[in-house]
Amino acid sequence: MSAARPKILLLGATGQVGWELARSLQPLGALRCSTRNEANFSAPADLEAHITQASPDVIVNAAAYTAVDQAEKEPTLAHCVNGEAPGALARAARRSGALLIHYSTDYVFAGTGERAWRSTDSVDPQNVYGHSKLAGERAIADAGGDWLTFRTSWVYAARGRNFVRTMLKLGAERDTLRVVADQIGAPTSARLIADATAQALAIALLERREGQFLSAIHHLCAAGHTSWHGFAQTLFERWTMIAPDQPVALRTLSAIPSTEYPTPARRPLNSRLDCSDFEVRFRLTLPPWQQGLDLVLAELAEAVSAR
Repeated sequence: MSAARPKILLLGATGQVGWELARSLQPLGALRCSTRNEANFSAPADLEAHITQASPDVIVNAAAYTAVDQAEKEPTLAHCVNGEAPGALARAARRSGALLIHYSTDYVFAGTGERAWRSTDSVDPQNVYGHSKLAGERAIADAGGDWLTFRTSWVYAARGRNFVRTMLKLGAERDTLRVVADQIGAPTSARLIADATAQALAIALLERREGQFLSAIHHLCAAGHTSWHGFAQTLFERWTMIAPDQPVALRTLSAIPSTEYPTPARRPLNSRLDCSDFEVRFRLTLPPWQQGLDLVLAELAEAVSAR
C-alpha cells in the first residue's frame, strides 16, 4: 500500500452516504467511484474481478439494499446485496491486502430497553433487512483481512429519499401529520457519516502502517436521541427559521404509537447506539444530531433559492 497516496475504491457513490463520501474521501487518496454496472451487488461473484482490476488499497462500501419494507417481499435479493456481496468484497480485499470499510445498522439489535446499544451487545434482528445486514457483518468478519464495519442509524441527507425530505414535502401539502413517537434513535446525516469516516480512515491507515490495526465493529451516529415525532417537530421549527420564505401548510403534528402506523417490517423501539469506542479510537467527538440537521436544512434552502 502506498503510504503517501493510497488508492481508494468507493462503491455506492450515488447513494446518500456515497455521495458525501465522494467529497470527504478526496483529500485522502486517489479516489475511484465505481458505477453499478462495474460493481453489481446482485451478482456477488462478479465483484472479485472488479476489485482485482481496480487494485485498491482501500475499499469503502456504501452500496446496500435499503428498502426496509420491500425487503420483506424480496428477502433473497436483500440477502444477496447486503449479506453475500459484502462477504465477496471482504474476501477480495483480503487477497489484495486492501482495507475494507463497510456500513451496517442498528436494525441488527432487538430494539428493546432504553440503554444505548454497545458494539459488543448480542444481536437479534427483527426484520429481513436487519437479518441481511447482520449476514453481511458476519461474512466480512469470517473472511478475515483488515476491515471496519460502522453501524449507524436514521440516515438522512439533502438528496435521495429520506425522512427529512419526505416531511418537508408533506408539511408543504398537508395541515395535519401523524408521526410515531415511541421509536427512539439518533438522526444522523450522511454528511456526518462521511466526514467521520474520512477521519477514521486517516487513523486506520496510520494504524496499519504502524502495525497496530485491529478489525472491529464500531457505532457511528450523531450524539443525543429523539423520537421520529421529536425529529419532525425540530425540523419544522428550524425550517421556518432557515427558510422563512418557504410555505408550510402544517398546523398540527400529532404524536402516535407505532401500533397506529403498522409497517410490513417491524421497527425497533430503541435505536440508541453507544459510539464511545468510535470516538476514542478515531479521536472524534460526534456532534449533536441537531447540528447535522441544521446543515442539511441550510443546504436544502439554498437549493430551493437557486431554482
